[in-house]
Amino acid sequence: MKSPSRLFGRRKGRPLSVHRQSLFEDLLPRLLVPLEGKIDLAALFPDQPSDIVLEIGFGGGERLAEQAAAEPHRGFIGCEPFVNGVGSLLSHIEKRSLSNVRIHPNDAREVMDALPDASLGICFVLYADPWPKTRHAERRFIGRENLDRLARLLKQGGELRLATDVPSLAKWMRTQAEAHPAFERIYDSFAPPEGWIATRYEQKGIAAGRKPVYMIYRRIK
Repeated sequence: MKSPSRLFGRRKGRPLSVHRQSLFEDLLPRLLVPLEGKIDLAALFPDQPSDIVLEIGFGGGERLAEQAAAEPHRGFIGCEPFVNGVGSLLSHIEKRSLSNVRIHPNDAREVMDALPDASLGICFVLYADPWPKTRHAERRFIGRENLDRLARLLKQGGELRLATDVPSLAKWMRTQAEAHPAFERIYDSFAPPEGWIATRYEQKGIAAGRKPVYMIYRRIK
């Protein structure tokens, strides 16, 4: 398997609380996505969910946990390299007694390359790092290489759901997604889609006057 490109960004912020450190030691090992060969989704989710959802960069995990609680028939895989975010999601999982969430506390591309073809119903990429400097634009997650990965992973009719409050990134993602033959745009608005669950970052941004853009692209072939 080809190794992913270098992962940029912070990995750890403030020290974890004693309780969250204990969750890393006791709970996280039971929720990790194994990466030895292709991922066996039947083994990963013994309850046999009707659909698999991937969230790339789940931040504090509050949105993912809320959706997982509301949709127990789905299995959720969350990827996040930021240690404090993983600790936050573990707390939400413990508090809600969620059994349908699995975690990869590292580069999402490692999981993407190990998942079977046409295994995902939905993929979320929400409020990704905009990498605003021109020389860093190739670090943006939504680009041809990762769209190729997602085209392999999403079922026909599956959805790539995007959100950002950075206009330049919204323009970039539109350009990249609409240039890819496997995707068609089905939603693009300043209003969230029906049933949208906001992230904590999103709520703070709206309160500060930032205006998110919501986009949905469907896997067509």
